[in-house]
Amino acid sequence: MLHIVKNYTGDVLNFETAAELAAMDDVRVESVVVDDDVAVQDSLYTAGRRGVAGTVVVEKCAGAAAERGDDLDAVAAVARHVNDVTRSMGLALGSGTVPHAGEPSFTLGDDEVELGIGIHGEPGRERIAMAPADELVDRVLGPVLDDLDAPAGSQLLLLVNGMGGTPQSELYIVYRRAAEVLTDRGHHVARSLVGDYVTSLEMPGFSITVTVLDEELTALWDAPVETPALRWGR
Repeated sequence: MLHIVKNYTGDVLNFETAAELAAMDDVRVESVVVDDDVAVQDSLYTAGRRGVAGTVVVEKCAGAAAERGDDLDAVAAVARHVNDVTRSMGLALGSGTVPHAGEPSFTLGDDEVELGIGIHGEPGRERIAMAPADELVDRVLGPVLDDLDAPAGSQLLLLVNGMGGTPQSELYIVYRRAAEVLTDRGHHVARSLVGDYVTSLEMPGFSITVTVLDEELTALWDAPVETPALRWGR
């Protein structure tokens, strides 16, 4: 059994407990902790980086590896490799509202943007002034690329993820600018995905995920898939 766990303290603890219970039934478990968010090193919910939309890429490639017949160790190795070559960061124009709380997790002025938000309503690393879309994309994508440090000419997967309250048309505006920046830096956007995949209730905002692809990861990403969120190749 493979556990793919976003790096939030509660998630990690619960999956550790689940692995212990599985071991009692002689079920072997490998755990891969996803920590693709470059926004913060530690937060209210984590020790270390958070796991965010890069989890989609990890799960897709690991699932394809399992589908082709890889054993548990090999599938876990694929998942860890994807995590190693994936970085993400997001921003919000407002907060989501957790139902039991009944009020927004944080508040923003009409001219403010929260940079580096997580997916559980936790605030980001910096509050900045509202700016044109291209400038906001640059503020998000810059730290992602600086941390990823991809070699010039890299084949990249670009995922623009909606946080739950952003129209698809606006996500494509984000994608246009992000793809432009990557191309200008000498990279090739070989694969892309745009939509709501890892969300925070009705939060208006987006995140950008970049994965450095190699031949194997490209094949795993392209492998046929049929799930509620992803479906192609069948």
